[in-house]
Amino acid sequence: MFMAKYILVVDDDALLRRSLSLQLEQVGYRTNTAASAEDALALIKRDPPDLILLDVGLPGMDGLEALKHFQQDIDVPVIFVTARRRELDTILGLELGADGYITKPFNPDVLLAHVKAVLRRSARQGSPTIEPDVLSIGDDIVIDPAAHTVSVDGNAIELTAREFALLHTLALDAGKVLSVDEIITRVWGAEFLGEPQVVYVHIRWLREKIETDPNKPTRIVNVRGVGYKLVPNNG
Repeated sequence: MFMAKYILVVDDDALLRRSLSLQLEQVGYRTNTAASAEDALALIKRDPPDLILLDVGLPGMDGLEALKHFQQDIDVPVIFVTARRRELDTILGLELGADGYITKPFNPDVLLAHVKAVLRRSARQGSPTIEPDVLSIGDDIVIDPAAHTVSVDGNAIELTAREFALLHTLALDAGKVLSVDEIITRVWGAEFLGEPQVVYVHIRWLREKIETDPNKPTRIVNVRGVGYKLVPNNG
């Protein structure tokens, strides 16, 4: 089965993120978005991309620093996106290991040509496929991201793609409370920030599938005013 290449767009400009994602999806790529490097680093733990389009001038951790973390965490090509000449001079003056750059504003056709070229080069070089680890949460939940399977008490559970992504996200930080915004960023992407209802609805659906009593949840617990956490059942 053909799997569309997955591209992560990291930029604090909401309009540009949406525009880039739409352009990439129209030609057959799968995309997700992050508004900051910190969000992107959390997101790739669950869903490693085939290519990252990375803004240099990000708030908080900038793109140059983020690249170092991406290189440590995953072996994935990165194309810098820059708006300022000073940033371009920095990129060209340092051997940072990025796979290319493009300056704003840019022609969509030029961007797509860069993306195709870098992905082809990456394929020729044989970049390794990252197989995420099987997760065991307590005594009863087993999540296999590569096989896209979940079992609870030894019973296979059928989940939609989004339900699976939500459970996997909570499992990666089992026992830790994640805010609704953190969950949205890691599961739906930055474009869904401000729409908490998508989390509430999917939490309810997920509870109906993995909780003994969905009305009295013990696995996916709400910490009022903070967020949600997946609680390991250790006997």
